[in-house]
Amino acid sequence: MSALPKGSPSTTAHPSSEALCRQAIRKVTALATLPQIAARIVQIVEDPNSNAQHLKKVISHDPALATRILKIVNSAYYGLPGQVNSVDRAIVMLGFREVKNIAMATNLGALFRGTELQGPYTAKDLWRHCLAVGVAARELAKQSRAMSGRSADAFLAGLIHDLGLLVQLQVNPDRLSKVCAKAFEEIQNGSTTLNFCALERSIIGVDHEQLGQALTENWRFPETYQQVVGFHHHPKLARGDSRDLVGLIHIGDILVCRMNTGFNATARARQWEPADLEKLGLDESKIEKVLSDLPTQIDEAAVIFD
Repeated sequence: MSALPKGSPSTTAHPSSEALCRQAIRKVTALATLPQIAARIVQIVEDPNSNAQHLKKVISHDPALATRILKIVNSAYYGLPGQVNSVDRAIVMLGFREVKNIAMATNLGALFRGTELQGPYTAKDLWRHCLAVGVAARELAKQSRAMSGRSADAFLAGLIHDLGLLVQLQVNPDRLSKVCAKAFEEIQNGSTTLNFCALERSIIGVDHEQLGQALTENWRFPETYQQVVGFHHHPKLARGDSRDLVGLIHIGDILVCRMNTGFNATARARQWEPADLEKLGLDESKIEKVLSDLPTQIDEAAVIFD
């Protein structure tokens, strides 16, 4: 695993954080075998030389996944004309990236349901939060000049942004519960300075941004997605072409936490700056437009992905 970027709040806060990351990823890799297929799907979709047959071949190696994809594709959520009865047809009707998103949502949702978190939040709350940020990011991308045509990428980025919390759940569940209990207490007391990552570092020694970046690097996700999970609370630290997507997830995360949808502690007290909106070609009126339909869109997505 490569060193984390110098100057990151996550790397300077705890001298042994990289060692803790390596230990955690070694443990979680043995537990989380399910996403390997999803990771391969992401690699295929991001490869300009891949085609529909490559994607079909990977999905076909997991009959349960193929069945789930077809069930979702044929749901009222997509409203396609006629019955879609093959993965080939699903890819043609929805496209590479949408099928990738379904596969990722199916795989990751199963992982969150397989864990338990004691305290004020549940693992299902975490999953609902990730799904909600995916939906929010997709809708924000549709309103953003900088992210035009990338709504499917935004959905996936939102879906995976808190993968580091999944690692914490599996490797440090008791200490994560303490973090969540403390964060919940601060929220109840009206805190406007809650810093969830700082709480993680003080209690666990490593935060979910670090762990998420390390996990996606281990799974060989594209660099852009590694940047999303590694810097969604610190978008100014993201590198190069990833900055717009990271910035979009930063805003979507804050919106969803303010709505109190699912797990709301990580970005409940965060703020975006006017320059963050301007850079993406967004403004407050576009944010309000997204918010007007967002609760309904989240509920609709939850029906098929929960």
